[in-house]
Amino acid sequence: MPTEKQNMLAGELYDASDPELVAERRAARELTEAYNATSIAESEERNRLLSELFGSIAGEAVVEPPFRCDYGYNISVGEQFYANFDCVILDVCPVEVGDRCLLGPGVHIYTATHPISGAERAEGLESGEPVTIGDDVWIGGRAVLNPGVTIGDGAVVASGAIVTDDVPAETVVGGNPARTIRNVE
Repeated sequence: MPTEKQNMLAGELYDASDPELVAERRAARELTEAYNATSIAESEERNRLLSELFGSIAGEAVVEPPFRCDYGYNISVGEQFYANFDCVILDVCPVEVGDRCLLGPGVHIYTATHPISGAERAEGLESGEPVTIGDDVWIGGRAVLNPGVTIGDGAVVASGAIVTDDVPAETVVGGNPARTIRNVE
């Protein structure tokens, strides 16, 4: 029988109150608390903490505090990753970010979701779907990426957009729900 963590990582319904998951979220909260308490002069300490928190970092990663996440180990970022202030990543499933990606202030990325059925929600069950972001993507401030979306290479997500469906490569999307505005020239 799979563990609650195995169910979570597989995108199946799971119980978030499982002691292993509670302990892992607590460990991530402690790391983000330490990260958020660093000063701009402590770049080496920030790098160390991010390396401990994230699943993988391919190159330089800059995350402006404050930053919050659920587990951290499900986050993988490529080279030259930048996240501005107030980024939130609910990473119950993998969040894979390509190279040279920029996140504006207040960007939220959600892999966590809940059942539509009220009876299942009342049981305390959750699930998740991975989020994938290609290379050379720019996500504007206060944009939200919902569970299961893929953002194609070179795409731009406008500020305040709510992304509920995949975004094709080399397109600009905006609105709620996000829709294609134009192609990147």
